[in-house]
Formats: sequence, C-alpha cells, structure tokens
Amino acid sequence: MSNKNKIKENSTGYPAPERDKVRILALGGLSEIGKNMYVVEYNDDLIVIDCGIAFPDEETPGVDAIIPDFDYLRERKHNIRGLFLTHGHEDHIGAVSWFMSEFNCPVYGTPMTIKLANNKILDKDRGGSEQNAKLEKRFAVVKPGSTVQAGQLQVEFIHVNHSIADACALAVHTPQGLVLHSGDFKVDFTPIDGRPIDLNRFAELGREGVLALLLESTNVEVPGVTPSERMVSKSFSEIFSDVNGRIFVATFSSNVSRIQQIISAAEMHNRKFVLLGYSMNKVFEAADSLGYIEYKKDSKIDVWDAKRFPDDQLVFITTGSQGEPMAALSRMAFSEHKHVNIKEGDTVILSSSMIPGNEKSIYKVINELFRIGAEVIYEKLANIHVSGHAYRDELKLLLSLTQPRYFIPIHGEYRHLYKNAKIAMSMDIPQENIFVMDNGDILELDRWQGSVVGEVADCNGVLIDGMGVGDLQQAALKERRWLADNGVVTCSLAVNKKKNVLATEPAIEALGFIFQEDIRILEQGISKVIYEYIDKQDKNKDLAARLRNNQLREQIRSHLFKETKRKPVVIISVLEV
Repeated sequence: MSNKNKIKENSTGYPAPERDKVRILALGGLSEIGKNMYVVEYNDDLIVIDCGIAFPDEETPGVDAIIPDFDYLRERKHNIRGLFLTHGHEDHIGAVSWFMSEFNCPVYGTPMTIKLANNKILDKDRGGSEQNAKLEKRFAVVKPGSTVQAGQLQVEFIHVNHSIADACALAVHTPQGLVLHSGDFKVDFTPIDGRPIDLNRFAELGREGVLALLLESTNVEVPGVTPSERMVSKSFSEIFSDVNGRIFVATFSSNVSRIQQIISAAEMHNRKFVLLGYSMNKVFEAADSLGYIEYKKDSKIDVWDAKRFPDDQLVFITTGSQGEPMAALSRMAFSEHKHVNIKEGDTVILSSSMIPGNEKSIYKVINELFRIGAEVIYEKLANIHVSGHAYRDELKLLLSLTQPRYFIPIHGEYRHLYKNAKIAMSMDIPQENIFVMDNGDILELDRWQGSVVGEVADCNGVLIDGMGVGDLQQAALKERRWLADNGVVTCSLAVNKKKNVLATEPAIEALGFIFQEDIRILEQGISKVIYEYIDKQDKNKDLAARLRNNQLREQIRSHLFKETKRKPVVIISVLEV
C-alpha cells in the first residue's frame, strides 16, 4: 500500500500536475468522517467532488462546524470546471455556500441534491436576495445516467442507493482512463422508490476499463450485506399496531425513504402525521416538491392542530435521533418545546443508528424519556433502522465489477481505509497500486504507474465559529479546552490609591473548579498567598502595578495545584479606588 515518500510542497504555491497525468487528492474525507471534498485534475482542467462539513467534537469546543481548506483551489480557481455533488448529506454539501461565495463555477447535482444545496444558500443569506439569486443560477440539475463535459473531463452520474434520495456515484472520464468515485452507497434490490443501484453500468465500466476506483469505507468492518430499507416497513407496521397512545419517530431528516415508510405506516393505522424540526420540514418540502413523497393530503397536519385529535390518531416525525440538545426530540423530552412535550403513555422510536461519539447524548435523552413514563424503542430493541452504507460483501461486489487498476479507499477513519485496502489486496489488486492516503496527499496516475508526489501543506480544515470563518486560532481552542478541563478562579482586588493598600478583602470566585462548599477554604488559602506576596514587596512601589504582575498569578496557581492537583485559569482583576 503506497502512501509514503512524499515531497513537501511549497505552502505558497503548488506545481501543476505533470502533463497528461491524472491528479487525485482529498481536501477532506480521509481518516475522518465528514467534510468530504475530492479533486480530480488533468492538465488545465479541475473538478471538485462534494463540499461537506465536519461536526465539532471535544477537541473543538464552541466551534459550529469545520469546512475544508480551499487554499489549493484558490491557486487554481481559473481551472475549476465545476463542483459535482454525489448526494445531499451535510458531510457532502454542508460547505457549498462558502465554496460558491468564493469560486465562480457551476454546481452540478441531481434534483434532490440541488434542492438541499440551494437551501444552504438561502439559510446563509449571504449578500441578500439579489446575491442569492445570482448564486442559484449557477446550480445545474442533472439526472442519473447523464454526462457533463468539464473541459477535457467528462463526468457521468450513476444512480446508487443510499439513505437519501437521488444519490449518485461519479464516473470521471479522462484522456488517461476512468476515475470512478463510488459516493456513499449500498446495494438494495428492493428500495422504497423502486430504483435499485445501477450495477449494470458499473459492470459496463469495468469491461471498458477503470483506471482508479475511489471506494467508500464506512461499513467495511461489518460482514455481509446491508438489509433492504423495506425491512423497516414491517417493523413500523408491527409497532404501530400495538400502540394506543401517541407515537414519536425520530430519524435523520434527509432519509426520505424512511420518512415515506413512517407516513405509510401512519396512514395504514389511521393516524395523522406531524413534522417537527426545522430540517425535517425543509427536507420534506424539497422531497414533496419533486414528487418523492406520497401521502393523502388530509394525513398531514400542523403541530398546532394536533390537539384536536385523540392520541391514538397521531404520529410525530421528528429530528433529534442523535440526542442533539437543540433538536425537537431533546426539547420535547425536557419539556422545552413550545408546542408539544412527551408525556407518560407516549411511544418514542429512534429510527437511526448511533453515530460514534453521540452515544452519551442519545442515552441521556433515552433515560429522560423513560423517566417521563414513555416507552422507548431504539436500535438494539427492534429492526427499526438499516444502514445506507455498503457492508463488506457489497464493497467486494463493486470491486469485482469494476476491476480497477488503482484503488483508493475513501470516506472513513484510518482503520476503515486500511481494512478496505486489505479487501482490495485479497481481490488481487497489486499492493503497489493501492493508495491509503491522508487529506492533502497528491496522487498522480497514468496508465502505466501511479505515485504520491507531494502533499498540500494544511488540510486540517477551517473552523466556523459564530460569524467568524477561520478566525479561531489554535491558541483560543487550547484555552477553551483548558477552561473546560480545569475551570477558572478570579481574584478581584481593590486598591486604595492614596494609601497604596488593599481597600477591602480580596473577592475570590471559582467556576468549574471545585465544589461550592469547599470555596471558603480555598478563599482563605488564596487570600493568604496574596497578603504574603504584598508583604514581601517594596512598600514604596505602586501596589496596583505589583498586583498585576504575573508573579502573583503564578504563586496562586502553584498554591492551587499543591492543594488540588489541578491548574485552573487564574484571572486577577485590579481596581483602583
């Protein structure tokens, strides 16, 4: 598996691809789940595949989102022939508005994908309605099976199944051969919309010859094949038939097929359905406008009309399956929703898998729901969710059909990429033709050989913090993490300017540091440190200036560490009176 021997390139300028070679790199999406962005380049023509966000974790407190770093693209902005979107999930389209505000190129995608990407522009409200209208004109809707000319590159959209409507793989036809990007996919022969993955086209491309396959790796650790989405329909029907009270179903708002199944089960059992959550309503509107949702017009009611119906005639379809604090389910569980709250006798179904890292938040909501007296059904208790990502045998199937010369595992943490590469090796792809790469690694290929020739200097992503884009420095993040782990102690000192002495006793406050009942003992110790510090100083020098000296701060910190083995942030405020 070749991914070493890299040459560090100049951070202020990256060389153009070697003539007549295909260059492939990721600006996001490798060794991580999120901010997917891939570049395929041939001579003076460059296309971008996806433009997603990553969500913050414990290492990025207070950050709203992380988007790819566009520096590499800025130096090639005149070569960009288009942004091509595989599907409408946040980790693939979430950064589209930032991209479009900077790069003036068309954006291609299938109908549902473009609807959701356009919502991103409207939500950001960049530059007002006139500017939004200009951005909207750059969206180009394509259908699966169609091909877009992008300079010397041709990009073909191939229909695949996923947990969102209109998902596609992308076949990038270059003069050196075909670069195939799988997108996020699964193999479902009985999907809800009746349109199975186009395996015939993958087989045709395999017979014609595939230069390189970029294959998603998310579920590579799971053996077998993913169950069909239709399996969930039976579970919903069985659950609905046994419930007498209100039913709440939390799922991903983008999973139109899942929403359709919930609606169908509701209508089958003579229930009205209510949509809860901003994103749930936005996605439903988009899907409904495209004719992707079937329902009786009198089945859908607004939340404020729900009180007019008996409990056994209601189903609420809501956001919040990942325990997000501001999502509708969490707010209902903690009696903070302005229209409806969950009560004893309700049934709550969490129809999604637990994304790694979200378990604590999800179980917090589940525990609260049980405390209320609701019945909670989640993944471990019933067949109420199936994945939208291919399991191991489906990955093998796509490899077998396409038989690529070069293999690049994508979309996953490093262990996923590594195990996907092992699958390729087991299917007789030579180890030297398999590239397990990091974000920013620059791979160049032709029909005869491939090698990683360098790396983009910084692909950690750009932090979005409130209205700031990339303004948050690592030092500020370090301070936030330190505050979260150790707390803060403030010492407010008033100095009598005329007498050059303390005017009052020090006012000491601790936040996130120790138990409140221990604060008195802590205050006495800090006050002692302050008075001893003052006594040792030259009495003729300005006391206020002496107190602002870092020496006092360090002595207080040393005392606190000696007493508590913790190092809080110490803030000294001096007021002259």
